[in-house]
Amino acid sequence: MTGTRPFKRALDRLQTAGFRPTRQRLGLARLLFEGEHRHVTAEQLHTEAMGADLRVSLATVYNTLNQFTAAGLLREVVVEAGKSYFDTNTSDHHHFFLEGTGRLEDIPGDDVVVQHLPPAPPGTRIARVDVIVRLSADQGEDR
Repeated sequence: MTGTRPFKRALDRLQTAGFRPTRQRLGLARLLFEGEHRHVTAEQLHTEAMGADLRVSLATVYNTLNQFTAAGLLREVVVEAGKSYFDTNTSDHHHFFLEGTGRLEDIPGDDVVVQHLPPAPPGTRIARVDVIVRLSADQGEDR
């Protein structure tokens, strides 16, 4: 048989990160990594998994997303208390967040310049700076 194995890209990502490719991990990885970069909540991914006939609990989706994040396969973007997105683009970049719809869009890292940061508290270091630019829908009113 010639050709690529189904789910090869997802399988390679899991194996490179040291994960055992269980059916659930592989199915979730396929949903996350087989297409373009994306931002997804645990609830959105759970709904997609159910639609793809992948039987997985919401708790398993959360656990898997957190494992993938800890392994560097995803970045967690917290937009407000209790609301996180998981980003398949782990490069340095920032985000626009449209508050009315909850849509998150990437901003290239070089498009945001932070000129001054306060010193980190003793015993800590700045790991990275994440900027979220919050947007509201334009109501078309002249101001």
